[in-house]
This record gives sequence, C-alpha cells and structure tokens, in this order.
Amino acid sequence: MRKIWIHGKHETEWITIPLEEYESLNRTIAVLSDENLMTQIRKGRQKNVRSRDFERLANELRI
Repeated sequence: MRKIWIHGKHETEWITIPLEEYESLNRTIAVLSDENLMTQIRKGRQKNVRSRDFERLANELRI
C-alpha cells in the first residue's frame, strides 16, 4: 500500500508521483484502451475462465 502525505490544502495544478506508479498507470491505460484485449477479458469473465491478479502476476514475472 502506498503512503500519502497531506500537508494542508493543495492549490497547485500538478502532483508528483513515483515513476513506478506512473508506469503502472500507463500500463492500465494501455490495457483499457485496447478494445480487442478488453473484449477477450469480458468474454473470459462471461465463461468464468480462471483469472489471476495482474499485479501479482507481474511481480512473479518481475516485469
């Protein structure tokens, strides 16, 4: 779990996040933007195909 520090009201229009978090967000956007992949995921869920948590799998594969 990520730690979040809040120091008063934020008035800036930008934030800083760790590179790892940024890359993770980009991977998520890439998956959600891939219509073919999302169709495969939906079909798999409808057929109750066994699935694995992506983050856990990515850690196991060290990617």
